[in-house]
Amino acid sequence: QPDASPGYCWPFQGSRSEVLLRLPTQIHPAAVIIQHTSKTVSLLETVSSAPRDFTVSGLDEDGDEETLLGSFTYAVQKEPTQTFPLQSGIPRAFRFLKLGIQRNWGKPGYTCIYRVQVHG
Repeated sequence: QPDASPGYCWPFQGSRSEVLLRLPTQIHPAAVIIQHTSKTVSLLETVSSAPRDFTVSGLDEDGDEETLLGSFTYAVQKEPTQTFPLQSGIPRAFRFLKLGIQRNWGKPGYTCIYRVQVHG
């Protein structure tokens, strides 16, 4: 969604979650962009609900075969919108990507993402 104001996020329960992204067509993904709100505009002046460590995987149409495309860390001390280049040289395209949040920056109840973009 276009609004990155505090509270307008896509919340996941807990600090560890997975979400399956269905793309409009099969692509060779090159990068994923993750956006969280800025610490300076956060009402509590914290971004502890931001994802910290996460993975991106491509899935076949049936969801049986998973290909790891990268493991990353979202850095809260950097810009709120961060680009993560995916593993190149994968000889196939994907219609489904799995975003696996391994942990956040300390918020016990939930993890928030404001925007996910896939480029390919």
